[in-house]
Amino acid sequence: MNTRITTDIAALILRVASGALFLAHGWMKVTVFTIPGTVGYFESLGLPGFVAYLTIFAELAGGLALILGVGTRLVSLGLIPVLLGATWAHSGNGWTFSNTGGGWEFPLFWAVAQAVIGLLGAGAYSVRIPVLNRALGQFA
Repeated sequence: MNTRITTDIAALILRVASGALFLAHGWMKVTVFTIPGTVGYFESLGLPGFVAYLTIFAELAGGLALILGVGTRLVSLGLIPVLLGATWAHSGNGWTFSNTGGGWEFPLFWAVAQAVIGLLGAGAYSVRIPVLNRALGQFA
């Protein structure tokens, strides 16, 4: 099998799966936990409430961008701090995410997956926006 084709397919699968998870997590913060509930949770961690809004935006917009393959490298690298924050937020709950309150294994693994997406880039199967690709260069 052609290595370039398999790399492009791998990038597509990883991008879409990760993007869908980000959309699900962001949407859950809006519809299940509610925005005020999410703000309250962030504040209970000692974080300013506006960080909850930034996180929700990053998860929803970043998830959509990953699915489409738009600004993939920049988006995936920008999502790593969100995931490291989640790793920190869950660090007191133990390693496995099945622990009460969720452990830190999943957000840490997801941060590593974002680094891989950042290295792979969007691949051939992505939406191309020429002006954005020119502006972002290697980070498109």
